[in-house]
This record gives sequence, C-alpha cells and structure tokens, in this order.
Amino acid sequence: MIFEASLEYARSTDKTDPLHQYRSQFYFPSYKDGEAIYFCGNSLGLQPKNVRNAIDQELNDWKNLAVGGYFKAKTPWLFYQQYFRSSLSAIMGCREDEVTVMNALTVNLHFLMLSFYKPANGRYKIMMEAGAFPSDQYAVETQVKFYGYQPEDAIIEIAPREGEHTLRTEDILKAIDENRDSLALVLFGGINYYTGQLYDIAAITKAAHTAGAIAGFDLAHVAGNVPMHLHDWDVDFAAWCSYKYLNGGPGAAGGVYIHERYGNNPQQQRLAGWWGNDERVRFKMEKGFIPQQGAGGWQLSTAQVFNMVSLKASLKWFDAAGIHNLRAKSLDLTAYLEFLLKQLKHFDFEIITPSDPQQRGAQLSLYFKEFGKEIHQKMADNGIIVDYREPGVIRVAPAPLYNSYEDVYQFYKILRELE
Repeated sequence: MIFEASLEYARSTDKTDPLHQYRSQFYFPSYKDGEAIYFCGNSLGLQPKNVRNAIDQELNDWKNLAVGGYFKAKTPWLFYQQYFRSSLSAIMGCREDEVTVMNALTVNLHFLMLSFYKPANGRYKIMMEAGAFPSDQYAVETQVKFYGYQPEDAIIEIAPREGEHTLRTEDILKAIDENRDSLALVLFGGINYYTGQLYDIAAITKAAHTAGAIAGFDLAHVAGNVPMHLHDWDVDFAAWCSYKYLNGGPGAAGGVYIHERYGNNPQQQRLAGWWGNDERVRFKMEKGFIPQQGAGGWQLSTAQVFNMVSLKASLKWFDAAGIHNLRAKSLDLTAYLEFLLKQLKHFDFEIITPSDPQQRGAQLSLYFKEFGKEIHQKMADNGIIVDYREPGVIRVAPAPLYNSYEDVYQFYKILRELE
C-alpha cells in the first residue's frame, strides 16, 4: 500500500471510497464552526440520523396504541428482539437463532457464566487475559467467590512477556494446555480494550475444547468492528455491548451468542424468565419453564424497546454497507493512520497495538511514557475527540462506517502542528 501524507491524497481516496456515503448518515460533535474529529467509537458510537424518526415512531405507537403496540405497532413490540437476528448473525458469523439482544454486557456475562461455568471434579479455574476490562475482572472474581473459591487460586491471568505490551498466541495456547486438568472456562476479550490487540478466537477456542474447557468471549470491542465466524469457530458463548462500534446509543441493550448445541438443548441449565419461554405456550401462564429454541431461551424480560430502537436504526447502515466491506476499509484506514503517525517525530510515543493488521481492529493505542494526559488535553482543545487510559495510553479509533481518510489526515496535521 502506497500512502501519501497530503490532504489531496486523503480527499481523492474518500472520493473513490464506496462507503464514504454513510458518513452523512451520522451526527458529529461540533467544534468551532465545523465538526470535531471523532475517533472515539470504541467508547461510544455516533448517533445515526435516522434514530430520531425511529424513536418518534415508537413514541407515537405508544401514544396511539398503548398496550396494543405489542401487536399493532409498526414494528410490533412483542417480537422486537427478533428484528436484530439477521443483521447480528451476519456481523457475528452465526445462525440467526444463535443470537439475541437483551440486558447489558456485564449482566449477560454473569448469566452466561451461571450457565457455562460449572466447577466440578477438580476443574474450577477460569483463564483470562491480564489487564482485561475491569467489569470482566469483577465478574470473574465474584463468580469464583460465588462457588467458594479464592480468586488468586481460581483465576489464571495470562500476561505479556517482559518488555512486551501484547500477548503471543503461542503463550495463550501453552497456558491452556498446561492447565488442562483444572481449567473449566477460558474467558477472553475478543479485543483488549487497552492495547487494541485482536486475539485469535478460533485458536483459543480450539485449545480450550482440547483441554476440556468451555470457550467464552467478551466481544465489546469486536462487535461491528471485525467480522466474526463464531459458529464455524465453535465458540460456546459470547456477549457484547451495542454502544461502541454498533452505535446503539449510551447504555443500549447488549448482545448474546450461544452455540446451537446449547440453544437446542432444553436441559441446558440457565436462569429463566417469561420472555425466554416458548412463545407457543407463553400466554398460557402455566408452571414449568419451556425454553425457546436458540439463544432466545436465555431471555428474561420483555424487550426493552426504547433501549433497542437506536441499535435497530444503526443496523440498517451495517446491512447496507456490509461488515466485510467495512473491515476492508478499516484495514486500510487504520494502516493510513499508522503511516501518518510514524511521520511525527516531535512526540515520544509508541504504538502498542500489533503492527500486523490481522491482530487488530480499528483502534491504535499510543503509549506516551510522559505527558500523556497533557497531550490528550491538547488534542481535545484542538477539536480531536479520543480517550485516555492510565497509564499513558491515548486510544485512537477511526470507525470505517463514518470516519474518512480526510479525518485521519486532519488528525495528523493537527498533531504535526502541536508543540
């Protein structure tokens, strides 16, 4: 790939980008008389412009139909969770009945671990990456305590080698094999939130199964960022949020994937609720839980319509653009960002995200040994919206659905002119 550090190159590339048209479907925060440079979709995606009409539709149906909206709304609420299956199955690489939308990410992780973490017969340990997102750490910590284990014994954290920032796949697989007799669950983030490293989910899953363990993943930084093949990779379960790359809005309902071998097994242990019961007998109001087939059998409560409607609006653009097309642009856009960052000589930073494009998504993490917070503040003062994570990392994430090559160039130009 031959890049150029020029505005002309960026604009000409945008003109030939078939996905550039989707940029106009999103609102950008304002800065002075124009738009801010927004590279923070890994924390909160932008608002799609079709969200307001979508919410207004549900408000009007509530106003005009009241309880009748469950059956007579434009998108009947009774089946609301089903409207996401086609889009999310394409994004996550699974069958439509293996995915559903419900609750929030950490809530779903707890529910899924209650189904799939079953310590017994000397198998009680959970393996995860060191430095996982705090919610994952807390969830795993309290789960092992729930069964009477001590976290320092029951949790195996895999850390990078000394002097390195990211994990080597070979070290993960070796650790799984070495703990094969005591390992019950491997629970990794698909992408590490801090370094931006994309893990080899297929290899980790295979190793976990060979060791006799369950393989689960927190895909918060993967969903809508990198195409998955969860069914073909034989992943047991996964959960994600919808407010990052999927643009579902703050606190949007989370997503869940459960492999069909569990979803089609009515005896699979789970916590039950009315909305997970077989729809054919739900309104008989009888004792005895009969789970729906598929991931829907893990649903608990009535669909959160107003917490799902923005995601539904955003997924329209994922359907139109195509997740594999978005990934192709993302690889190029992130590579362009990397190229431009390497032109900057007056900042002392290191890109700790893997240089191999297949081991990262849309995010590059810039590690500043000194003055990271001050540099982040200078970026904010100049209309750049990125985020800072201790110690010393500024995360930069150009989302291919709405970010442009010119955004990336202008980011570089501003940094070049900063002292």
